[in-house]
Amino acid sequence: MFALVVLALQWDMSAQTYKVITSVESIVPNGLGRSRIVNALEEKDYKEFTSVQTEDDNTRNKSDRGEIRVKNFEETKLLNFYNLGGIRFQNIAANDAVITSMINDMIANGWELAFVTSAVESEGGKGDGQGIFITRYIFRK
Repeated sequence: MFALVVLALQWDMSAQTYKVITSVESIVPNGLGRSRIVNALEEKDYKEFTSVQTEDDNTRNKSDRGEIRVKNFEETKLLNFYNLGGIRFQNIAANDAVITSMINDMIANGWELAFVTSAVESEGGKGDGQGIFITRYIFRK
């Protein structure tokens, strides 16, 4: 009986699949940026784009970087953090509602939210005017 439980646990662990969905929220002043949730609808094998480099031999993958691009993806509109009047808390609340809907839909389809990681690239000083807040939602099934 114990062996059957161990075998079932090993099968369950190896059968896990992960999916990453990314939200990009613009922090460009004056509402000029673009904010989206992006979900790839096709898979890529990272090995096709990986090279091995050693002291003796530099074996590079000959694939074109353009082959990495995903042509089939969903793009869900979000609102920008800023408008002409400055930071828009209403936009943040609206984005939270849309992202919550996406998470709930994923969970309803059998995915578990396993990890969330985020980062920000904010304006780098006078004249930069660039910035994004990016969040990766990592789901497991």
